[in-house]
Amino acid sequence: MKKAIKLIALSEFFVLLSYFISFGFYMNLQIAYLSSLFIILGASFAYKKMINTQVEADIIKEERDFLDELEDPHGLYDDESINEAPPEELDLKTIVQEEKKKIKIVNFKDMKNGSKAGFSLFRLIPYLFLVLGFIALKNNELLNISVYLPSLLVGIVVGYLSSKEIFA
Repeated sequence: MKKAIKLIALSEFFVLLSYFISFGFYMNLQIAYLSSLFIILGASFAYKKMINTQVEADIIKEERDFLDELEDPHGLYDDESINEAPPEELDLKTIVQEEKKKIKIVNFKDMKNGSKAGFSLFRLIPYLFLVLGFIALKNNELLNISVYLPSLLVGIVVGYLSSKEIFA
């Protein structure tokens, strides 16, 4: 945590030093930097909160990794034993019922749980800050895209490194 605070404080110090270049440069750098920093930190916090909630509710399901799903979408090469009984002895109704249970139906509760992180205030407020900051710079004729866009990258890098320290 201390490492993340030092990193944010050091980067903010360099942003404040940019005031000596020009006021317009400083404002573009500050607003873009803070916007992207808040977006990354807010998204990380919301995601961690969502994961902790799912772990506490014990609704995390063990799923196959992406490459395994891509190579074998129907699970044909799984190690699970296949019923080797002759066709006459198979109970098709039971097999169909078991397969129907495996099908996941999208319901409102699952959609609600999945959308909590997407509509979290920890994510929406930083995006609002980004939009309003951009509009404020544009309306006051201070917007300089050649400074603003690279400054977003600075905030993303600092936010990523800080969130790794804070939320690890």
